[in-house]
Amino acid sequence: MKTILSFLFSITFCLNFFAQNTTLKDSVTQLREVIVIDTLTAKNAIGIIPSKIIGASVFNNYSPVDFIGAINQVSGVYALSGALNTNRITIRGVGSRTPFGTDKLRLYYNNIPVTNGTGFSTIEAYDLENLTSVEIIKGPKGSSFGTNLGGAIILNTKKLENRPTAFTNKTTIGSYGLIKNNLAFTHNQNDLYLSFQYGHMEIDGYRENNRFERDGYLLNTIYRLSKKSEIGILFNHIDYSAQIASSINQSDFDEDPTQAAFTWKNAQGYEDNNYSLIGVSHTYRPTGNLTNTSSVFYTYLDHYEPRPFNILDEYTNGFGFRNLFSGTLNISDKALTYTFGGELYKDEYTWGTFENLYEQNNGNGSLKGERLSDNKEFRTQINGFATAGYSFSEKLTAQIGLNINKTKYDFRDRFTEGEFNKSAQRNFKTLFLPSMDLRFTPSAQSQFYLNISRGFSNPSLEETLTPSGVINPDIQQEIGMNYELGTKLTNKDQKMQLRIAVYLMPINNLLVAKRIDDDQYIGRNAGKTEHKGLDLDWNYTFYLSPKISIAPYFNYSFSAHKFIEFTDEEAEQDYAGNSLTGVPKHKINLGLQSTFGNGFYANITHQFVDSIPLTDANSIYSDSFNVLNAKLGYATSLNDHFNLGIHFGVNNITNTTYAQSVLINASSFGGNAPRYFYPGNNTNYYGGVQLKYTL
Repeated sequence: MKTILSFLFSITFCLNFFAQNTTLKDSVTQLREVIVIDTLTAKNAIGIIPSKIIGASVFNNYSPVDFIGAINQVSGVYALSGALNTNRITIRGVGSRTPFGTDKLRLYYNNIPVTNGTGFSTIEAYDLENLTSVEIIKGPKGSSFGTNLGGAIILNTKKLENRPTAFTNKTTIGSYGLIKNNLAFTHNQNDLYLSFQYGHMEIDGYRENNRFERDGYLLNTIYRLSKKSEIGILFNHIDYSAQIASSINQSDFDEDPTQAAFTWKNAQGYEDNNYSLIGVSHTYRPTGNLTNTSSVFYTYLDHYEPRPFNILDEYTNGFGFRNLFSGTLNISDKALTYTFGGELYKDEYTWGTFENLYEQNNGNGSLKGERLSDNKEFRTQINGFATAGYSFSEKLTAQIGLNINKTKYDFRDRFTEGEFNKSAQRNFKTLFLPSMDLRFTPSAQSQFYLNISRGFSNPSLEETLTPSGVINPDIQQEIGMNYELGTKLTNKDQKMQLRIAVYLMPINNLLVAKRIDDDQYIGRNAGKTEHKGLDLDWNYTFYLSPKISIAPYFNYSFSAHKFIEFTDEEAEQDYAGNSLTGVPKHKINLGLQSTFGNGFYANITHQFVDSIPLTDANSIYSDSFNVLNAKLGYATSLNDHFNLGIHFGVNNITNTTYAQSVLINASSFGGNAPRYFYPGNNTNYYGGVQLKYTL
């Protein structure tokens, strides 16, 4: 923490000096688009209450490989990354108890839901260089986007408007054998827009058994049928393979963080994935006050994963549709805005496990043996939603919303016969999830808002099962209420923005996943948690001359999350009052973005993460850490057709040893120490060249 305070003091001193000795030139307007932190005002997701949108100005702080770094710059969000293929995103503490992966939030890709039927999302399946922006809804405020307790993340691809026909190629190389190339083609002609991108990445990784290789294809096209109607086609395909180093214990972490877990190294564990998304959408605007967007979509995931304890072979077919109406009505010379629609998502999940005979394979890694299980599950989620907003005056606006959710699981055991067959259904009750928002705007420089909303989280597949593998009829969905008060303040010239939000979210029917074997978890509703905290975002743009500017930013998360009721029956321990496992109490992201009129830019980012409780008893904590990164770049036009860009970056400048992800309540099998830690990378470098040709 002393490092943070000294760094803040240095920045504050420098900024005060610049502020007192610099004159702003009114003619400087172009730099603002590049430097200022992306706007907080949501145009897409939730109407009058702000979500957080990050785009090019945030992405440019990080390596094109570092999607998680960009997300971590958002206050209230903490993304843990055990590897490029092992990520867990938590929003205001929700999702922190999930052992692996991201759940309890809803992920959308160009407004198409890509979260699977039990609530898991795989953000690692998407390439940062294919995105224009990422919109993050914190908590269940988004009636039109699932009202999950964690909120929603909406990934948007490249912008369509005013883009000329062009070829762009960006190549990045770096430490650990990193090679990444992204080739893009965009074309605009009359009523047709087309964009195609191909990306390839490979990297050996910092640790043993850590290689990652990915190929991705993205096609996005829109054709305007008439002035009122247009149709779009989206195709995204990802093929990646990733070795798995897994987590290690404290002793191994201290001795050599590059080593893989012993059994995973011997089994040469890995995962191989093929993922496809196909979507067709139609937008119709019958009048200037009404718009309808309908989309149908299909997703496919083929996943193969040899683990030391068995081999998992699975595939998922998902399909559905989404329909949204939005418009305005004039009432007493004032506008009432509204949305309504529905969303259906169904998937068929087929999975089986096999023996892994790696110990009999003469050191050649995993070897497939006899089948151990054969299962299939049909999962259905239906969301109906509506919102209505009305401005009582120029300063006061109110909005109400409602989401209705229905979830059903149908589990088929295709391996066990007779009385031991585990097939069963689980039909959750219909949930009614209202929200209410107020926004007060006393001046052009200030805005205040209030949100009260109800949200839910579904249990994962593992959490619906009993220790014997049978569906648990008593497991319930988590239900919570979000109470949030926030403000957005700016100065008259918009150079400064300050956003503060305080929130309280009590959650009932806390879902607890307990590990009872290497690959088996069970779930139960164990009590209540209280999520309360503060999110703060500040940024300021200083113009040192007509061509030179610096923009510091400071994002802070305070998370005072705790158990209200939680008794571990097996351990005969009452954990009420303990801090919520897996969440740092303090998280700080700060940095400087600088641009120079000659095409050069320089960015520096710093992250502080507080210690994290690793057990429900709060008996073991991870160490807090600071990570410092820097990036330099240069962009110029060679002629009327060619543009050139060059960048170079250094991550973890101070060579800090830290855990970039942790596994909470890690169990110990065979007398081995529990494996809590996924080490972060040491000091590493990257650099790249971008060449763009415009017709």
